[in-house]
This record gives sequence, C-alpha cells and structure tokens, in this order.
Amino acid sequence: MSQGSEHGKWTVSSSDDESAGEQTNSQMPSTSLLQQTGQEKGPRYPCSEARKAAHKRKASPLEHSDGSFPQEVAPAQKQKPSQEGLGWCLSSSDDDDEDDLKERRGKGGAAAGVGQEEHCAPKGILSNHKLPPSYETTEPSDRVQDAWDLLNGRNPFRFFLTKVKGIKAKYNSGSLHIKDILSPLFGTLVSSAQFNYCIDVEWLVKQYPKEFRDKPLLIIHGEKRESKAALHEEAHPYKNVRLCQAKLDIAFGTHHTKMMLLHYEEGLRVVIHTSNLIDDDWYQKTQGIWLSPLYPKLPLGAAEAAGESRTNFKCDLISYLRSYGSPTLNEWVEIIKQHDFSETRVYLLGSTPGRYQGSEKEKWGHLRLRKLLKEHATQLPDQHSWPVIGQFSSIGSLGADHSKWLCSEFRDSLISLGNNTKTLSNHDVPVHLVYPSVDNVRQSLEGYPAGGSLPYSIQTAQKQLWLHSYFHKWSAETSGRSHAMPHVKTYMRSSPDFQKIAWFLVTSANLSKAAWGVFEKNGTQMMIRSYELGVLFLPSEFGLDAGYFQVKENMFSDEPVLAFPVPYDLPPEKYESKVSKIWKGLQDFIQ
Repeated sequence: MSQGSEHGKWTVSSSDDESAGEQTNSQMPSTSLLQQTGQEKGPRYPCSEARKAAHKRKASPLEHSDGSFPQEVAPAQKQKPSQEGLGWCLSSSDDDDEDDLKERRGKGGAAAGVGQEEHCAPKGILSNHKLPPSYETTEPSDRVQDAWDLLNGRNPFRFFLTKVKGIKAKYNSGSLHIKDILSPLFGTLVSSAQFNYCIDVEWLVKQYPKEFRDKPLLIIHGEKRESKAALHEEAHPYKNVRLCQAKLDIAFGTHHTKMMLLHYEEGLRVVIHTSNLIDDDWYQKTQGIWLSPLYPKLPLGAAEAAGESRTNFKCDLISYLRSYGSPTLNEWVEIIKQHDFSETRVYLLGSTPGRYQGSEKEKWGHLRLRKLLKEHATQLPDQHSWPVIGQFSSIGSLGADHSKWLCSEFRDSLISLGNNTKTLSNHDVPVHLVYPSVDNVRQSLEGYPAGGSLPYSIQTAQKQLWLHSYFHKWSAETSGRSHAMPHVKTYMRSSPDFQKIAWFLVTSANLSKAAWGVFEKNGTQMMIRSYELGVLFLPSEFGLDAGYFQVKENMFSDEPVLAFPVPYDLPPEKYESKVSKIWKGLQDFIQ
C-alpha cells in the first residue's frame, strides 16, 4: 500500500504469516512487491530491495511540501557532516512467499531469495542524513602496521571489529578494515576465495593492493537468474575473477556465509566475518571478524590427517566446502589439506541447505551447536540461571508463540553445557534478544537508512507480538559503537551478573529457522534453507579450566588478556514498554 503525507510518499509491502517451512509452495499466499519510487540509479551490484531503497534515500532525500528539508538532527550527527535522507521501508522477512519471490526476481532483485538481508525495516520517520562525498572511497583510518601488531599477542581470541567512520580514533585502534586484511603485511597473496551474500565486484577488487589485483579470485555467491547475470556482467572485465554459484535447492534459502580464504606464498589464512562485500558494510556498521593464524604449509608427504587442531577445525572446514558439491571448491579443499591448522582454537559452526536425518542432523545448524556444547563445554553451578543472549540484524517468522521454536528446540541447543542428563524446563533459562530499537536507528551514524540492514517486517512482527517481550536495546559504549548499527551476529551464555560467559559465537546466522534449522517429522528430520558460517569460542581451548570467560570491561583495554571482548554492553537494557508497542503504532499511522 502506498501512503502520501507531508513527509513524502512511502510504501509498505506484506510478508507471509508463517515460516516457509510450515507451508507447501502451492499454499503460500501472494504478497505485494516493494514499489520503488524515484528515478535515481541504484547500486550497480545485485542486492536486496532494502539496500536499493536505502541507497536511493541516501542519494536523494525527500523534501517537505514547501521544498525545505526536515530539521531534526540525530545526536550522533555531531561526529560527521550534516546528513539528509529518507526513512526506511517496511518489507518482508526471510520467510517471504514464493509469488513475491518470483516477482522480485523478475524485476532484478536478489535472485537467491529474500533472506536475512533482503528487506527493509520500518520507514516513515525522517532524519537529516546524507553521506559525505568521501563515502564511496572509504579508507582504513589507522596504519596497517597497527593491525599487524594486533596479531602478535594482543588479541589471543583473534576476534576483531571493523573500523567505523565517525567514532573516536581510540575505538578503531584494535579494529580492521578489509584493506588491512588484504594487506601484503599479512602475506604475499597467491590466490583468494570470497564467500558472501551481497557483492560489489568492482569495489571488492579495489580493496586488494594493486600488486594483488590480478591474482586469481574466486567468488562464491547464491545469485540466480537476472541477479546472476548482473553479477557475471560486473565480473566480466576482470579476467582473474571466477564465479561459483552455491546450490540453493530449497526455496527461500540464501548463501549468507561470509568467509575469505587467502592463499599466500607463506601459507594460508581463513577469515570468517559478518560483512557483505560492499562499501556500506565496512563504513559505519558494527561488524565482527575472526582472523585465523597464518597456517604454514605441511612438509611434502605428510599424512592426510596431519595438521589438525584440537577443535577439528580443518576437517570441519573441508566438510563444509564439500557440502557445496562444486569441483571448483575441491581445488580449495586440496589447498587446505596441504596446510597445518593445529594452532586453531575455535570450533567451526556452519549451516548448509538440506533435510538431514540420523547422525547427519548434528553436522549443521543449532544441533551442531548443541553437540559442541555437550561435548566440549563445562557444566557450571546453577547454570539454569545463566541466561542465553542472542544478538542479530534480522528476524524471521518464529511461530505463534515462544514454544514453537525459540524456547523449545532452539533454546534447548543453546543451553547445553557438558554432558548434563538433566533436562531444563522451558521456564528455567532466561532468553535476552538484542536488536536495535527504532530510537537506536534514529540516532545512528547512518540515520534511518541503517534500517535497510535490519529487516523485520511489520506483518511478521504483528503475528509474533510475544517476541517483543524478549527484546533489548543496542548499546555498545564498551566498543564506542552505540551509534554504529550492528550487522554482526553473536550468541552467548552469560552468568546472572553478566560478568562471565560460558561461550561466545560470532556467525552470519540471524534469528531465523532458515539459518539455524527447524525440526520436521516429529523431530526425526532437520531442515535448513541457507548457508551460514561462524566460529565458537570455548574457555577450555584458551587454557581456562573454570568453564567461563570473564567479560572484558572495556573491549579495547589490554588487561586482562584472557577476558573476552564482548562488543556490546552487558547487561542489555530491555525495551521500554512503549517501544514494545511500536509496530502497532506504526500500523495505526499507516491506516
């Protein structure tokens, strides 16, 4: 439906009320397509409707009927030049129906489906946000040598945030830009592979140092039809770039994994992160990165099982790559086999599309997390009072009440600690969900266009109002990123006083069944729609026998070294009651 007001014209599109897994394709209701207004040229790379809309709003802000711009200024705006822009749009969540999906594909939308980043969050309130002229040429703000220093003992977890424009320099001192990661200081590049969801090929190539820009580059994507053709057209001028399409045989799935494989003359490095390969995602958002050690090459003739870590990371990575069924990726499997991964201290946690039964169920998704926590985490006294915390940038359809998925199979996986045979009831373990409020977005560095990366449709929200009681605001004073909206996704188990955590996961997986998997056939089968990837940190792999990490008081402080750098503030602050009614208020405004 399209609405006109003194703030201009804006559009609301609908989403289905149940997850795609709960209906057959023929039963799916049809929905309307987000209508694009204005004639501005969109981004040149295949991307979501949400990002297209945000791109247009940044480039061409709406005016009032008298020709003036609105005067509201977000507090964070003092840190950067004045910005003028639009609000953000309402669109579908990652469980859109098939008819809407086909319509989007037919108009050049992201062909793999409308996944975690395929939509816009609420629009309708204006802010004065316009990007500065330097926006499209973002450079790392600190010396690359500083980043190199970080790899030599100052960050034993190898967990980093991306640099953010518009915050104090001290908060970027321990952070990385993509140009830092691809720097010659980290290795002499031979070839690389980039796994991602939204990819700007021209921008990506420019992030490599000039001496590496002609090195073989493999891009693994999930685009289909028009979007695939557009990606191929964009990559065509670069003779060193090859494209590999991930199979997405189950409807509504996405290739959401974000990983780099960097093959050097000196060895191999794996980077698992949360940023799309577009300038927006490396500019003013909070993003997470795990950067592996430099894996040296094994001696010639080494056994195939050589170079494995205590965490079985090498074998799990090979298993994940083989799940694509791609001969091209088998070339990377052979490269991985030739390197020594023994220094790895994290566990790999992935999702790949499929329907799994028997022991196969425990290879992927939330059941994989359950298995790792049972086998390698430590039981704790009074662990029933240790809450689960989830933080993400998108929300799917989770069911009519908390018992349908969130506080049943999903929470059962996240609360596993050691081989505890006692089953905790649904009411024993608290769940806190951290997701930016409308006010968080209003005051962000990007203003309301930041909502293009925070999709949660009003239609889905209205059908799971029970979920709002779990919501907590985004606050990140510990990392200086309270105004940098999170695209990072993290999950953890915290002590009741929030001073300790039993484990920490950084991943591409948002809060959706498509990403984590859902039981079918009375729990005998697990169905997953999307590719996801993350790494799990457990205290035992860092020499901590107590079963927990202390939470670092300030993320960028040096001491204590083995306190974990959680990137946002604990305890999380619950939404105010009036905020929990925001979706009803927005619909009242629409009507």
